[in-house]
Amino acid sequence: MAVAKRTVELFYDVLSPYSWVAFEVLCRYQTKWNLDLQFRPFFLSGIMAGSGNKPPGTVPAKAAYMSKDIERLRDFYGIPLVPPADPADVMFRKGSLSAMRLVTAATKYYPDKVEPLSREFWMRIWSRDEDITEPQSLLEVCQNIGLTEHQTQSLVSKIGDQEIKDKLKETTQKALDMGAFGAPIIVAHVNGKPHMYFGSDRFLLLANLLGVEWEGPLVPRNSNL
Repeated sequence: MAVAKRTVELFYDVLSPYSWVAFEVLCRYQTKWNLDLQFRPFFLSGIMAGSGNKPPGTVPAKAAYMSKDIERLRDFYGIPLVPPADPADVMFRKGSLSAMRLVTAATKYYPDKVEPLSREFWMRIWSRDEDITEPQSLLEVCQNIGLTEHQTQSLVSKIGDQEIKDKLKETTQKALDMGAFGAPIIVAHVNGKPHMYFGSDRFLLLANLLGVEWEGPLVPRNSNL
């Protein structure tokens, strides 16, 4: 008899480098832990406003620590994290609304593309310091993951649909209702009960809850994706 998959939801925004870490780790463990991994794109700015939290970059000591922390995460997890030249411009002025609407649209129209689409956004912001807000940038992201020109134009057009806007708001509110105050949020469902974890450094606790073994980053250190 087949063993039931363990349901884990990942609530994330591509603006968050820590979300990228959680995303890659859960993708790596998806088969090993027999996960039904469900991607839940949300809007980080909405989470921060709704919870009354402040972005780490607005607190000088946190900003300085975050810069060092990203280097450590890059080396340990083998994820090519490189902060953008102007993090404040990327995170506070440009934001990620269009990008997260696009990922939300993909969950409906191209669910098999949500993983590469999300990863490509992270690569643009947190590795290559490229834009994710301009219409041309959204087109490039779609084309880079293998969508045809027709599929690309169709998907990008969906970010203006009220249905997609409402879905992103709904997912963001769902995370807030579970106590979210930042990103990422990992929700594991065990015996019909949700267990919420914040951040990308709770995998030992998650493994313990699921009754599985945490074996580290699963890739050689200093490797790239």
